[in-house]
Amino acid sequence: MTDLLTSIQAALGLPHTPIPFKSSGALPSTFAVTDLACASIAAAGQAVSELLQQHTGRLPTLEVDRRLASFWFATSIRPVGWSVPPLWDPVAGDYSTKDGWIRLHTNAPHHRAAAESVLGSCADRAAMANKVAQWAKSDLEQAVVDAGGCAAEMRTWKQWQTHPQGQAVNAEPLVQFTADDSQNPKPWQGSVAQPLAGVKVLDLTRVLAGPIASRFLAGLGADVLRIDPPTWNEPGVVPEVTLGKRCTRLDLHDKTDRAVFESLLKDADILLHGYRADALERLGYGVAVRQKLAPGLIDVCLNAYGWSGPWQNRRGFDSLVQMSSGIAEAGMQWKKVNKPTPLPVQALDHATGYLMAAAAIKLLGRGGSARLSLARTAKLLIEHGAGTNEPLRAEDDNDQGMLVEQTPWGPAHRLQVPLKITGTPLQWALPAGELGSHRAQWW
Repeated sequence: MTDLLTSIQAALGLPHTPIPFKSSGALPSTFAVTDLACASIAAAGQAVSELLQQHTGRLPTLEVDRRLASFWFATSIRPVGWSVPPLWDPVAGDYSTKDGWIRLHTNAPHHRAAAESVLGSCADRAAMANKVAQWAKSDLEQAVVDAGGCAAEMRTWKQWQTHPQGQAVNAEPLVQFTADDSQNPKPWQGSVAQPLAGVKVLDLTRVLAGPIASRFLAGLGADVLRIDPPTWNEPGVVPEVTLGKRCTRLDLHDKTDRAVFESLLKDADILLHGYRADALERLGYGVAVRQKLAPGLIDVCLNAYGWSGPWQNRRGFDSLVQMSSGIAEAGMQWKKVNKPTPLPVQALDHATGYLMAAAAIKLLGRGGSARLSLARTAKLLIEHGAGTNEPLRAEDDNDQGMLVEQTPWGPAHRLQVPLKITGTPLQWALPAGELGSHRAQWW
């Protein structure tokens, strides 16, 4: 456990201070998922604690609850009388090929269309399975990727270490910081109760990792404005990740919307984005343009497969990176089954989200950028060795907070927060809401 925490502290430039973890047990997994959950949440908390010491002279103490950290890495919302839509498209998942396994990620309609442009239209998993079985895994992975879709063949960790992309990402730092010493820092407007009050966060991230980062920042008082394209939706995760945020839509191919975006960016303190490495460049908002529009902007970005190597611009998600990097294959060996066995939760997404939040907080007052990737977080987890079989005590009603969150879908509770920072409660002013439900403006 301490190994994971000290690795993360070193990557973020945080002091190697021990942080207490209370309760026992872990998510059953071939890798130490609960330890990763605790360490990444603790590091985000430590970044807050250091910020407060810098501005108040007092260093708050921290504590992380192992059970609650594990549960939050799955889902934190507990709907009352309604349910969150399913996370996965009906044909998304793992399929057997002529020579191994492949995962198809079809949650977005255009990603499903890309897979079907290669394999033919498939009404259900059985039809998809029949078509996939006629392909070799590497050929199908390449064909789906070439069609603009998302797929990953199952590799072992050993194979990933010799693969050009595995070699490239494994040589990168866990968090790649670039300093920006040219700017005068903005004065701190926060307080012990709300350390990030007055901080404006423009959130261009999707699905899980980035939205987990901005949810954490919102819980500390930041003003988070999430921007999505006109037709994008992710109903299976919106109630989980939009807590504390306002959400709007802009079309960055439209001249009027671009002007709105640029005015929002000029006033932002932090930009979070999870586009592929070349996507903002292609929209005309590359690094140099962003710095010119918003001098001193803290720019925190992630992608799936890293920032160098042949796949740096490849579409990817947590479940695909688990297939590529050897996690799903290691799980199969651990469970002694004959099919890919991913982690029990999307731990690469969640952990990377907390690391992004920690990096953003670390850069407050001095500017600069940070780059992270799901594949590099995978290396961190794999290299820190085996998980444990000591079970977590089952969730009960005492694990839920007292507040009722009035969401557009119905009332809900949230689980108690796994991180305690003395004097600084994580609390959210806004309930989770629909994408596009707010105007494109700062408060």
